[in-house]
Amino acid sequence: MSETTLEGKRILVTQAGDFMGPVLCEVLEEQGATVIASHDDISDPEAPARIVAEAGTIDVVLANLAVPAPSSRVSDVSAGEWRDTFAAMVDPLPRLVQAVLPGMRQQGHGRILVMGSASALRGMKRTSTYSAARGAQLSYVQAAGVELAPENIQVNLIAQNFVDNPTYFPKDVQANPRFQERLKREVPLGRLVGAREDAQFAAYLCSDAASCFVGQVFPVCGGWVNR
Repeated sequence: MSETTLEGKRILVTQAGDFMGPVLCEVLEEQGATVIASHDDISDPEAPARIVAEAGTIDVVLANLAVPAPSSRVSDVSAGEWRDTFAAMVDPLPRLVQAVLPGMRQQGHGRILVMGSASALRGMKRTSTYSAARGAQLSYVQAAGVELAPENIQVNLIAQNFVDNPTYFPKDVQANPRFQERLKREVPLGRLVGAREDAQFAAYLCSDAASCFVGQVFPVCGGWVNR
């Protein structure tokens, strides 16, 4: 059996109907995984433990967390905007990790992959709340990754931007000539990264072939950042 196959792996995907969820589930299943697609509101503090308990044995958690990005100016960011964004994208992470750790420790292995954002790696105007939340995800993954690696539990993150998905780049945005000009101006690739291209890389990071990566952040953004 190839190391890149996902045969026999049980993969939990959160927020499976949003952001990269649908294409991730599709690609993971094509590669042989048993996908547990959760559509629960993961911002509910009790949801992560409940989702994990209902899923049973889990080899990989794919933390697909997203909300429409606020676009307030720094001076206009409200306490509610800040609180709600962190509640949706940051607070669920430690709860999810703590919920799956006992099972992964008992199995002697595990994988946690976060679908994050490259907005944490490059400043953009009117994204202070969103970028801060995505940056918190990134820092959490780096710290948790090095702590859990000795237990054969790998934690990593895909930092994406300019990837085809309905949450941040719906079809009407993509059809706008101004957006197409922005792509050519800002993204060396000159186009959006395909949804399946991104999902296939995520699938690789879920496979046994990718067991050497520890607390790493992988930009997938067509060269928009190269760190």
